[in-house]
Order: sequence, then structure tokens, then C-alpha cells
Amino acid sequence: MTQMNLMRLSDLSRDNMYDNAGVYNPSGNTAYGYNGEKIGTVRDALVDPQSGRIRYLILDVGGWFSSKEVVVPVGEARFDDNGVYFDNLTKDQVRDLEEYRYDQTYTDTQFQQTNERVLRAAHTDVDETAYRERAYRTPDRLQLLEERLVVNKERFKAGAVEIGKHVETRQEQVNVGLQREEVVIERHPVTDARPVEGAVLGASSETVRVDLEAERANVQKQAYVVEEVEIGKRTVTDTQTVTETVGREVLDVNKTGEVRLQDGDTMTDTDRNNGRR
Repeated sequence: MTQMNLMRLSDLSRDNMYDNAGVYNPSGNTAYGYNGEKIGTVRDALVDPQSGRIRYLILDVGGWFSSKEVVVPVGEARFDDNGVYFDNLTKDQVRDLEEYRYDQTYTDTQFQQTNERVLRAAHTDVDETAYRERAYRTPDRLQLLEERLVVNKERFKAGAVEIGKHVETRQEQVNVGLQREEVVIERHPVTDARPVEGAVLGASSETVRVDLEAERANVQKQAYVVEEVEIGKRTVTDTQTVTETVGREVLDVNKTGEVRLQDGDTMTDTDRNNGRR
């Protein structure tokens, strides 16, 4: 039977060759081996190009100053929110695998001929058929997505205030007390008349001049500081409510026949007959 060459999951996604809804993409997760020891990072996956089902994980198992990528059957992996776990594989076993190269093609037969011997060292008690059935079992893991509002803030010029001054005029009245001199004439009758020389008709006329002084208002204007204005800025916080429509993915479960769901597992009559509860 002719086997189809496997393709990288990232290539399929990039070229839009299939709808990847429901296919778990583990790229970027940390890979852990036996006893939780870190063995590398999942860089990509090899998939069946017709179905998009994952067959192998591509692991970067190099060190600080080196890089080596290997492929491991997806059935060896246990997926967790914290990473991808290969519970039965040691770091040495993974690093003994043949290096994966981008320019070469991969099939199940090719991998079995070059790398299965290294991996089966951890499963000597399992026959070849049973091992392959488990090792190439594709995980059925869905990631349900939910949209959430992410609100960012930006500063913008909301307005400007110009502050200056101008002159307003008004009429002001001030009462000022001004002094002036007046002539006071007092006449006193002489009870003891005294004679004078000469006759009245022939006497010369006499005039007395009295200068009178008075005060007048001399109005001047003087400016005074009556108020000081300090100009600054302060920040105040207003609460604004933003409304937007968000969506989230929900799980659709289609049951056919006598199926009972318990703790997220599918249980059939065959499972109950085999003693599964």
C-alpha cells in the first residue's frame, strides 16, 4: 500500500489546504520526558495532508549552543495545559532519534525503519502491533476559544484653554472735602465817637483788597494689585462604559446510539461489557 508523504502542520495552515477546526496545535509548548524532566520544545507537527490529523510531533531537543530536531509519534505524548509530556521516554532516548531535516520527506514506514527501535526500548513488554496502535493514535483535543474585550487607552488633545486679561472701565465717584476762604465782614458800632480831621465830602476813597484761597480736586489714577491668578493642570479620572459584542466557542456533542457521557468520557455498551464504569 502506497503511503502519502506527511506534511508539516504549519505548512498546511499557511497554505489553507484544510480547515483546522478541532485539530489541536501543540506548537510552542514545552516538552517533558520521564519524571517530568524537560527535554525540549514542540516546534511543529507532521500531519496527514488529507485529514490534517497529527502523526508526529517535531521536537527541538538541542542545548544552549546547538539545535537538533527529532520527530516522535504523537501517541507517545500526553497533553496538558502546562505542556506536552512523554512519560515513558528519557532525554537520552529522545536525543538518540534520527535528526529531522526540513528537506526530506517522511512516511510512517520510513520512521519505523529508522527510529522505532529507539522508542520501543521503553516498551519491551508490548508487541509491535500493539505499540504502533498506541504510538500513532492521534489526540482528539479541542481548544475552545472565547473572546474578551481588551481596552487600551490613548491620549489625545481634548481641547485648549487660553488665559489672558483685558481692561474693563466703570464710573467711580469719590466724595472729596475741599476748603475755600470766604470774606467775613464784621461791623461794630462806635459808642464813643471820636472826632477826625477833615470833612467827609472831601476825604479820598479807600479800598481794601483781600485775596481768597480755595482747594480744588486734582484727580490721578493709580494701579493696585487686587488678585493673583496661578495657572496649572491636574488629571481627573472619568469612568466610561464601552460595549462590544464578543463570542466564545461552545462544545457541540452529537450522540449516536446508546451513549452515556460521564466526566467528559464517552461510554458505550461495549465499554460497560468490558468492565468500564
